[in-house]
Amino acid sequence: MVLPRRKRYRVLRFFADYDPAPSPRLTFKIAETREELEACFRLLHDVYVSQGFMKPDASGMRVTIYHALPTTTTLCAMFDGKVVGTLSLIRDSAIGFPLQRIFDLTSVRAKRGNIAEVSALAIHPAFQGFRGMVLLPLIKFLYEYCTVLFDTRHLVIAVHPRHIETYESLLFFRRLSGKVVPSYDFVNGAPAVGATLDLKHAPEILRKYYDQRPLRHNLYHYFVAMHLPNIEMPNRRFYTTNDPVMTPELIDYFFNRKTEVFANLSARKKTLMNMIYDLPEYQRVMPPSQDDRERVVRQHRRFSVKCPGRLSPVDAAEKTFMMEISEVSRYGFRASTRQAVPADTWLNAVIQLGRQETALLRVRCVQDTVFAGTHRYGFQIGEPDLVWRKFVNALYDGRTQGDLDQATRFLSNG
Repeated sequence: MVLPRRKRYRVLRFFADYDPAPSPRLTFKIAETREELEACFRLLHDVYVSQGFMKPDASGMRVTIYHALPTTTTLCAMFDGKVVGTLSLIRDSAIGFPLQRIFDLTSVRAKRGNIAEVSALAIHPAFQGFRGMVLLPLIKFLYEYCTVLFDTRHLVIAVHPRHIETYESLLFFRRLSGKVVPSYDFVNGAPAVGATLDLKHAPEILRKYYDQRPLRHNLYHYFVAMHLPNIEMPNRRFYTTNDPVMTPELIDYFFNRKTEVFANLSARKKTLMNMIYDLPEYQRVMPPSQDDRERVVRQHRRFSVKCPGRLSPVDAAEKTFMMEISEVSRYGFRASTRQAVPADTWLNAVIQLGRQETALLRVRCVQDTVFAGTHRYGFQIGEPDLVWRKFVNALYDGRTQGDLDQATRFLSNG
């Protein structure tokens, strides 16, 4: 006899628990070296082959075009220094999401906020049991990374139907569609179910269902309140939202030399990759592109950040408006506030670019939209100060966090 879905989910939540003190031999971090990335891709390959999600590749790795993007972050779980679990977070880009070829994300996009697809999840067979010894803290790492650093509101996933109930019952993902897609080519024609989680409302939902449970079974406490020393969050100097690690050498190694990912791209995707990596040192490892029609260089490219700031009228410094900056360019930025900001007037802006770096600017509002009680403004900068110019120039000229840190190192003493 099969229980009704609601009762099944209640039973699954009842038995959910976590290890409050995982072994210090187990650590969670961003994969950033060639060795770490290759170990993740090899584990992913072996697990996917064993589950029928891909055919064996001569490289022994599963590497996709999404892994090459600067907006993708690969997380890994390591036991005694060996990768035993991995997943990738894919932010929206010109390439799009893997699952959007079979699922409609219109309803998710309508709610505003950045979206990330959770993809390429694999746990080493030796660690797939043990009551989520690796999987649960890896998901906690994902949750903390997305809410604290990755500036993500919505998670989307495409999973095999046999796994969807775990995401729905324990984590409260909601299906994107009531139908099961019978064949998803991204995973060798396996069936797939799409689902989404709104991270803005996740804490209140977790609190509702778990906060009265004993501590060992309280997943609200685990995900929202508990500190897990095994998790090594990236030590960013600046309040950017991505952690790109793909240097030209790594891109050449994984996508040209070890696999044929770049060689097998469509002409359009080759062009898009050349647009994304438009710096000279990257151009030598990009796939040749025959189509120049889309090579439109944006004069004012914008970069994703999450910087606190405040505004005050030039003639009334005691009145301030708190804001959060989400995008920056050389001569402008986008920010959200809870209060209406005076239009057509110059304002003083103080923006915290990092732990020690602050930009002082004269700005004015040039665009205003209101959504769910929040004002989203576009600001024009009158004359950027030295800190702002150096910071944004480094964003234009670099592709990894190391590039940014190196290019702006002088700012600590500036």
